[in-house]
Amino acid sequence: MKNKTDQWHTLHAETASIEWKDLERFFARGNLLRVSSELDLVDAAVEIANDNKPVIEQWIAENRLSAVSNKEALLWSKGDSNLWSVIVLPWILVQQRKGAH
Repeated sequence: MKNKTDQWHTLHAETASIEWKDLERFFARGNLLRVSSELDLVDAAVEIANDNKPVIEQWIAENRLSAVSNKEALLWSKGDSNLWSVIVLPWILVQQRKGAH
């Protein structure tokens, strides 16, 4: 198994800007997670990949990690998004980039 630093660099290399239309089907399946701007997207991906339940549960309790809401989906579908994503199967983690609405 890779150490966390190697894993972080691997996941960082897999991040990409993405449009909502490319995420809609994953939202519909319930496989889309929103990472708040308070967290680093790649750090969150590493913790999810390693199934770090205490950290993940804390983030959920603090609303730093959650399923994408219908309200967010509606806003993003109208083009009000600047999204960055990374895949940690079965999840796609998405984050509104700083400076965006």
